[in-house]
Amino acid sequence: MSEALIERLVKFAESGNQQKIVLNGQTHQGWIMEITEDALLISTGFADKTGKDIWIKFTDLPQAELSYWDTQTDQWAHFQI
Repeated sequence: MSEALIERLVKFAESGNQQKIVLNGQTHQGWIMEITEDALLISTGFADKTGKDIWIKFTDLPQAELSYWDTQTDQWAHFQI
């Protein structure tokens, strides 16, 4: 994947104190833990018992809606790749 896309995803991972990805009707809310050459890992939930790690491929991102929790406004802010 392009370096520019990876840089944008790093910026997304560093935005706010949580990230949210809505893809195919499913909402994944948590923290971006890893970014590889072709996917990102989002960790959801607050504990090992309720949380899961989900890999999302870059090829799926055009259909996804990305947002992050903006602590200054206390609301979800849209993030454009």
